[in-house]
Amino acid sequence: MNLSEFQSEWMPRFDDYLYSELDARVPSQENLHKAMAYSLMGGGKRIRPLLVLATLSMAGGEISDGFAAAAALEYIHTYSLIHDDLPAMDDDDYRRGRLTSHKVFGESTAILAGDALLTAAFEILAASSVVSADKKVKLIGLLAKAAGPSGMIAGQMDDVEGETKALTIEELEQVHDKKTGALIRYAVTAGCLIAEADEPFSTEMEDFSRQLGLAYQIHNDLKDVVLDEAETGKTIHHDAALNKNTYPSLLGVTGAIQELNSVILQAEGCLDRAALSYGGAEGKIDIFRQLLDYVRI
Repeated sequence: MNLSEFQSEWMPRFDDYLYSELDARVPSQENLHKAMAYSLMGGGKRIRPLLVLATLSMAGGEISDGFAAAAALEYIHTYSLIHDDLPAMDDDDYRRGRLTSHKVFGESTAILAGDALLTAAFEILAASSVVSADKKVKLIGLLAKAAGPSGMIAGQMDDVEGETKALTIEELEQVHDKKTGALIRYAVTAGCLIAEADEPFSTEMEDFSRQLGLAYQIHNDLKDVVLDEAETGKTIHHDAALNKNTYPSLLGVTGAIQELNSVILQAEGCLDRAALSYGGAEGKIDIFRQLLDYVRI
């Protein structure tokens, strides 16, 4: 099964689950529900939940067993985007080609919608009836760490503070290893944990997810300078206006593209080793190879 076939079969089911979990928690007529749904169901590639489900599939697990972990992850990712777009942060008017949450619902409602998505994420994971209690405790702890003050939030803080100083390329990688990479790594870790994958396979896949997270950020930085607004769905050249440290600003566009290609090559090596370490993985590894096409320039 290739990536397109996997998406066609599983992502509509996942989206139904994602929305049903929102309906189960917030009355649909409430403004809070509308604001949460606006961002949660507003498009995007669903890379993080896709990674959870595809990892489960490759490791021989039951794919639907990953819905709760994948939904919790997507709720947290969505909350982070709502807050990232706020005037106090990046002050973005558009995301995915639509007005951002605070432009539609106002800052107060946008903040509360983000807060609600964050807390609902852990409720969804805790309430899952298909994952054992022991696994749920581990998944909740790992997700809190990936999203919290030693993970995504730490990276966001470093990013904000970095606007006032010039970072080295090593420092920039450390920022995004937390800000972008932590949740991407969690996706693969969660899939391996639920499927009870063996250690060699899990190690290689987690190394792949680290390289994918770095490639994703370099690609995102490059989009801001080499694509137009119709292609990105966001205001372009916004990073430069905020004086952000980015891979193109430190390495130049050509250097950033070279770095991106190098990281993708390392990610491909991880996939090759993962396939070798796990007998049933080779036929399913192409999903992950094709995922890398999302981050090529």
